[in-house]
Amino acid sequence: MSKIGINGFGRIGRLVLRAALQNGAQVVAVNDPFIALDYMVYMFKYDSTHGVFKGEVKAEDGALDVDGNKIVVYNEMKPENIPWSKAGAEYIVESTGVFTTIEKASAHFTGGAKKVVISAPSADAPMFVCGVNLEKYSKDMTVVSNASCTTNCLAPVAKVLHENFEIVEGLMTTVHAVTATQKTVDGPSAKDWRGGRGAAQNIIPSSTGAAKAVGKVIPELNGKLTGMAFRVPTPDVVCL
Repeated sequence: MSKIGINGFGRIGRLVLRAALQNGAQVVAVNDPFIALDYMVYMFKYDSTHGVFKGEVKAEDGALDVDGNKIVVYNEMKPENIPWSKAGAEYIVESTGVFTTIEKASAHFTGGAKKVVISAPSADAPMFVCGVNLEKYSKDMTVVSNASCTTNCLAPVAKVLHENFEIVEGLMTTVHAVTATQKTVDGPSAKDWRGGRGAAQNIIPSSTGAAKAVGKVIPELNGKLTGMAFRVPTPDVVCL
């Protein structure tokens, strides 16, 4: 069985662990420099959006114990300092949102990682969406991107439409749930004035790179799609 490490135990990292456990995957290590072990237990157990984790979660001998599976915890700031090989982690989920290029994500190899999957769009790493272009993956690729949440929604739809009717030009709109970058109350946002409005009180027009990213996943649609987003006061689910 492949052994997985997770870098970044925030919103995405915790959900990756839940998904891994539900699908029988083995997570052996987690790294996050900002979250102490006891706080990891609390944050993983109780999720305001997805509910209480049904299994048992505790701190045991300096590790995160989930249903008897001990997960080694590291608190390193730099990827190159994470000793993945000590925990046996070969496949790393890079979910900090910071190390999103091939060069930055490749720092994980210093600690013994063999492959890295970036949980966000990347400027230069090959991007893959399940059901769309996985057949283009080759074993020599060591750093790949799973694109964005919106791209994972848009690309399968665009693929079906293009194969059956042909897309000449397209405009997409995503009604998007609140994200961590938004404000809880009105606050300063010099680069995006609208984005500074309180997330729970407003429907906020915003930009999205999902339409452009589809062109990387489906090359024949490159330059044919554009789009925009509306951030709405909901904690989860997106309407495309």
